[in-house]
Amino acid sequence: MDVRHATMADVPALNAMIAASARALSTGYYTPAQIDALVTHVFGVDSQLIADGTYYVIDAPNGEPAAAGGWSARRTLYGGDQMAGHAMGDDRLDPATEPARIRAFFVHPRFARQGLARHLYSACAGAAQAAGFRALELMATLPGEPLYRALGFAEVERIEAMLPGGVVVALVRMTRALAAGVS
Repeated sequence: MDVRHATMADVPALNAMIAASARALSTGYYTPAQIDALVTHVFGVDSQLIADGTYYVIDAPNGEPAAAGGWSARRTLYGGDQMAGHAMGDDRLDPATEPARIRAFFVHPRFARQGLARHLYSACAGAAQAAGFRALELMATLPGEPLYRALGFAEVERIEAMLPGGVVVALVRMTRALAAGVS
């Protein structure tokens, strides 16, 4: 399956895939109320990534998205378009002193654990490195944390994000250096 750049025409299908991914793959890590709050208030496409050309899709054989993920040279660490205050202060990062962001990785449950997220990560890390970044940072969900650890990310801190309705969810901020020629 090939990696391609996401387009604005992909957004409805991507948001549907993201919701399916979150609902199926977050079970056992978050409560149903936490999953609902994340899908409603946090998870979703960040259209700025599409505009920047840094959000990627892997299509399933039927043409629907099997996986998506991206990277960013902007300050926002996580959250889709629906996240309150998301676009505020989203200036560009300095590749010489700040890490690029790994953002919005989701895999449809039918394609989970088949290497698609690793394939997306490789494309993102390579593009970030080509843009001059020497490190990466992300905010992992609990179901995503094992993948990111396997990719060489280390925990910086665990946080509890307060979502609308008083729902609290645990997230993990992680970083990783990009070695010369290695992603």
